[in-house]
Amino acid sequence: MTLPPAALLHGPLLEQTGVFRGNALLLTGPARVGKRDVALAVAAQHNCTGTRGMYGEGCGVCPSCRAFAAGAHPDLLVVEPRNTTATGKAARRKLIPIGAILEGRDQGREYETHVFEFLEVRPTFRRRVVVVDGAEYLGQEAANALLKLVEEPPHSALFVFLAEDVRAVIPTIVSRSARVSVTPASDRAIERGLTLGGEAPDPELVAFAAGRAGVLAEREAVRAALGDAAEFTRAVGEGMWQALEEAGRLEKCWDAAWHPEALRFVWRTQSPHARARADAALEALQSALEAYANPGLSFQVFALALREALE
Repeated sequence: MTLPPAALLHGPLLEQTGVFRGNALLLTGPARVGKRDVALAVAAQHNCTGTRGMYGEGCGVCPSCRAFAAGAHPDLLVVEPRNTTATGKAARRKLIPIGAILEGRDQGREYETHVFEFLEVRPTFRRRVVVVDGAEYLGQEAANALLKLVEEPPHSALFVFLAEDVRAVIPTIVSRSARVSVTPASDRAIERGLTLGGEAPDPELVAFAAGRAGVLAEREAVRAALGDAAEFTRAVGEGMWQALEEAGRLEKCWDAAWHPEALRFVWRTQSPHARARADAALEALQSALEAYANPGLSFQVFALALREALE
């Protein structure tokens, strides 16, 4: 199995997790620092049936590692909050509900596999692993249900909780987990990650990543967002009609995961006053979209507000 770039960049962490024999790990660190890739690497190493690598990572050639590489491992379950509602709109509040844990409580069948039913089955290889991506979004009821499993996991299962802010995680989860901090990598390590992926170092991408190895996993989407942000900002400076036209194009390709940050990155050379006003305009746009306001009108208002901010 070829490990994700983030896991390679955080190899020393795998030395710790490879010898862990407890029931739960809590990986903490900034957004996109690579926590999820590390969690998947942990799941792989705990199921590897071959000879592990220098950091204790999966061998890459045994049947278990090949299943991870194919993205369909029978002993892995990833639980995360839903980002959209049943109608396909952006969710106003992220939450991992009790229905993700107990099948009988998932009335809308939002989750294909529930934690309890997943853990009823014996592992195909070595150990069933449940990755909870967004532990801070666990509802109280869901967290309480999970606690029973964490304390006495069926078939020695492993829980890996991921969180950006440990203070937002329910204390009972924190107290029952071994905490591992996933920190930003150096720029040189990020460049190495690109090289390992068969690419030449990209100074703009490295600067944007700011040590967050998880950015490399979606580098094409990031590059597209950076290009859109630069083109939109250029059009805003040229004139009102150009700004409105480009606003329509931006609306059609808008990626809430990357465009807001890409815009702020492009604005980094502006004066502090201009950046503050531009940020306020962007926050107003995001609030309007979350409130399901008319998207076309919202982007037009954003373009005009940004023109005024950057004048």
